[in-house]
Amino acid sequence: MTKTGFIAIVGRPNVGKSTLLNSLLGEKIAIVSSKPQTTRNRITGILTEDENQYVFLDTPGMLKPKNRLGDYMVKTISSTIVDVDAAILVVDAAKPVSDVEKTLLERLSKQKTPVVLAINKTDTVNATQVAECIMAYSSLYDFTAVIPMAAAKGEGVSIVTKEVAPLLHEGDWFFPEDMLTDQPERVLASEIIREKLLRTLNDEIPHGTAVVIEAFEEKPTLIKIRAEIYCEKESHKGIIIGKKGAALKKVGTWAREDMEAFFGVQVHLDLWVKVKENWRDNAGLLNSFGFNDD
Repeated sequence: MTKTGFIAIVGRPNVGKSTLLNSLLGEKIAIVSSKPQTTRNRITGILTEDENQYVFLDTPGMLKPKNRLGDYMVKTISSTIVDVDAAILVVDAAKPVSDVEKTLLERLSKQKTPVVLAINKTDTVNATQVAECIMAYSSLYDFTAVIPMAAAKGEGVSIVTKEVAPLLHEGDWFFPEDMLTDQPERVLASEIIREKLLRTLNDEIPHGTAVVIEAFEEKPTLIKIRAEIYCEKESHKGIIIGKKGAALKKVGTWAREDMEAFFGVQVHLDLWVKVKENWRDNAGLLNSFGFNDD
């Protein structure tokens, strides 16, 4: 009998949710950065093992919204956790419990959702700190399981599926056995570019960027992509492009390398930078950039 289940991956920014998802799948489908607010949309990762199909839903980091984009991200978290079969709360072993975790656990408790606690980045602390972290969270919720892990190194990740497996229910799989994600190729391409912007630029500018794929022409051995990078200020445009185009060229090179590795064909990438002031607070632009309730 086949089994399946939808499992939300939740937590505050920068605790390693997307790193955990990528490690579970053995493939990079979610972008990763040391900067907060890296994940903006819900990302579906599908893992099929034997008779079990796990549908993991990676969510944006929970935070207090400062603009319409932030509102959208918080709404995404709320809508994701409503109907899931289980949740994985990812926390940083080095950080104390915050209001973010308390709020998430309160919501999950009202829904009677089984929750697995994944204490991440245990490689950065000692055993005493891990024990203290376990005690602090265990006093707040009756977790189905508690898993110390270091997702970036793959340590403890295999235990996650073992603990989640009993929470799956009998039924037909929702996706083909060899499918890793339901994200369209255009979305994957835009996210890869945005990850390279996060890697290249300073702390504030990346949060004011959005990437829209304007053209995606696919041939058997070549994919041609035209992407437009939107920023909020003219001064930011100059920084993104860089002196003699050096910064933008670096972003394009790194993005193309990742795309070719993922798609398995040669990629021709054409990048353009445009200014749309305060787009994060413009409902019309947010909708056109793909940040909508649909």
